[in-house]
Amino acid sequence: MPLDQYQREINYLRISVTDRCNLRCVYCMPISGLQFLPAEDLLTPSEIADVVRVAVSVGFRKFRLTGGEPTLRPDLVEIVERLSRIPGVGDLSITTNGVLLPQLARPLAAAGLTRVNIHLDTLHPERLSKIMRWGTLEAIWRGVEAAEQAGLTPIKLNSVVARGYNDEDVTRLAALTLERDWHMRFIEMMPFGIGECATLVRDQYVSNDEVRSRIECELGELDPLPESSSADESKNYRLRGATGVIGFISPVSDPYCGSCNRMRLTADGKFHLCLLNDDEMDVKRQLRENGPAAVRDILMKAVHLKPMGHRLHEGVYTQNRKMFQIGG
Repeated sequence: MPLDQYQREINYLRISVTDRCNLRCVYCMPISGLQFLPAEDLLTPSEIADVVRVAVSVGFRKFRLTGGEPTLRPDLVEIVERLSRIPGVGDLSITTNGVLLPQLARPLAAAGLTRVNIHLDTLHPERLSKIMRWGTLEAIWRGVEAAEQAGLTPIKLNSVVARGYNDEDVTRLAALTLERDWHMRFIEMMPFGIGECATLVRDQYVSNDEVRSRIECELGELDPLPESSSADESKNYRLRGATGVIGFISPVSDPYCGSCNRMRLTADGKFHLCLLNDDEMDVKRQLRENGPAAVRDILMKAVHLKPMGHRLHEGVYTQNRKMFQIGG
């Protein structure tokens, strides 16, 4: 298992396959002024498989495909199929807004996908259109149902909470776990880059302490669940009598950097060493110039140089990339 300089085991690679998205969530992407990567700058399915094969050889076992919105990648099923056939890939999942899952859930499951995390900020149709922009509750809900029918379980739903947009709706989302064996996870907004999205994050931030208090006030006490892994970023609870799980991911108010096990690969082939820092290493150039043999050295160097954590408390955060360019 690869260890970084702080003796953390790094065994989880999050792979962004595109920076494009079919929604424009207010805390993630502006509506205008965007420039996306040309196709030739993206890693190919073969190149992604080369990186994953090397990652497995040094001890990585968990892999997640992200975006932008990964289902916009026309060769996503091929990517999943290639990765699922690599011996040692123990868990292969995607994070998606779910809009295209009615067409893709079964092909992705057949190709070897294990699970999905689906982004759903509210169950209120009008407020969903306000915060997720270009998205509809009906379309996302069809995606959730398609994923469940395809066996991509347990279903995990992610909600980013923003004051004045969906903070009043967290209780309805949490209540889904009363009758469904789903994981409902609430995520604190994180500042990225500059511009309207970063300004909203700073002005509309809601801590998970507040989210939890609202849920307990309306639905009753949350009972803590045992940690499934010390590297799990979610602190998990269950409402009494519920079948599902409620999780809180709190990178701002309760950082989990000391147990972080993640490395990120951007769509343009950079190892992004920490979500909330700008440090990167170019693996695509090495891969295209020197072949897969060059990947191991740069990956191990990236693992070693991974920072201990973010410096949000000092006002330091990612400047060079926005959330949709890293994949969360």
